[in-house]
Amino acid sequence: MRKILRSAFNSILDPRSSILAAGLLFASSALAGAQVYTPLSASVRAVLQRSVSDQAAPKLAFATQGEADTWLSAMSKRLQKYLPDIDHRMDFLKTVHYEATRAGLDPQMVLGLIEVESSFKKYAVSRSGARGYMQVMPFWVKVIGTKEHNLFHLRLNLRYGCTILRHYLDMEKGNIFRALGRYNGSLGKPEYPNRVRAAWRNHWSLPERTVGRNVS
Repeated sequence: MRKILRSAFNSILDPRSSILAAGLLFASSALAGAQVYTPLSASVRAVLQRSVSDQAAPKLAFATQGEADTWLSAMSKRLQKYLPDIDHRMDFLKTVHYEATRAGLDPQMVLGLIEVESSFKKYAVSRSGARGYMQVMPFWVKVIGTKEHNLFHLRLNLRYGCTILRHYLDMEKGNIFRALGRYNGSLGKPEYPNRVRAAWRNHWSLPERTVGRNVS
């Protein structure tokens, strides 16, 4: 047994095993529970399908470029420790802002959710199989997407995650606490909603929040 354990430990330290080690790290850091599938009416399914299939080019939804620059600068500084590459970081923030605003969600709340769910790791996989930044369960691709949809793709992951959270928020008549519980598969338990709310308020909120316009 000791030899087996030593061999496994050495394989993780071996540079050739860096991809495996990274995968294990990502999997262990993902917090997501499991969004639970419930039958959707034909009308709801159609709305969700249209939402995830939209191909409109992402755009920042601010009243002025100055507001956009202020928001991006503030969020970029906070995100740097998670995403060191500036180009990647700015692309990520622009996509988060667009997809969240499009779904009628606060982009800063979505950043808090991503921090809790995956610590901003693109290839995070939870024990239940949830994937990517927003830890989306694969069954959603079968329900409202197409087989070509890759949940590790930045925009698709955020599109699915924001669409699903919006769906849960509508189900719960605007109650974000219950909607977050549904998103995590822990409806009725306070731990997950409280963690997201804490991350949102403590790490991503602004004293005077720059408000984006609605986008279609």
